[in-house]
Amino acid sequence: MSVTLPEIRNRYGERLDVTYEPAPGSDRHSAPVSIVVLGHGVTAHKDRPWLVALADALSAAGLASLRVSFAGNGGSDGRFEDSVPSKEVEDLGSVFDALTLWGVQRIAYVGHSMGGAVGVLRASMDSRIACLVTLAGMVHVGAFFDSHFGHLAYGAPMLDKPECPWSRALAEDAARIGSVTTQAASIRIPWLLVHGDADELVPYQDALDARAAAGGHPDLVTLPGVDHRFTGVVPQMVQAVVPWLRARLY
Repeated sequence: MSVTLPEIRNRYGERLDVTYEPAPGSDRHSAPVSIVVLGHGVTAHKDRPWLVALADALSAAGLASLRVSFAGNGGSDGRFEDSVPSKEVEDLGSVFDALTLWGVQRIAYVGHSMGGAVGVLRASMDSRIACLVTLAGMVHVGAFFDSHFGHLAYGAPMLDKPECPWSRALAEDAARIGSVTTQAASIRIPWLLVHGDADELVPYQDALDARAAAGGHPDLVTLPGVDHRFTGVVPQMVQAVVPWLRARLY
């Protein structure tokens, strides 16, 4: 008997807002064999246009996807002030728990910006991730937050978003993590890095450092002149990601 994906809650009991997109022709009440989980960056949520475009392209290629808003973001329960990388790593584990119980056999994870760092941290400890994609992914997490937000008073809006206040918890968690190069060095699954070399928030050097830390084995797609949000070139980003995932999940 088919069973719909159950409500997903993290270990604090907070409900995570998700959108499941089955492959065309599939029963949305039955677990797919493979699924691509899509995670957003800091101050974002699952309904960012590039995430929706990627999910639509995955569906067109025959791949199911699950867009996730981490706790404290978008329509998920919780406070943004508590939405730190380490907690999002736990949230991702809760998502994988639910998918595994549902019957999914292979999980790929795609993370943007801070969601990329979350993916590296999770992949270094969780064998359920079959392949990993980081889009404009943070590597030097502590340096990123110190550079962009360290001058702000706690409670001040991040990136001019009043709903996303800068917090001591985020500052301290980012500083504790520092860089994810050690975790990157342990990753042996297929891994794709996609990064614009004109990224104004997460330097392109982060992608180079991640690849070097992982011994050069991750694939790297460089998008010339492209910013952090893939402005105007979302189709090129999608084209870099979808065939790569399809070749590894089919």
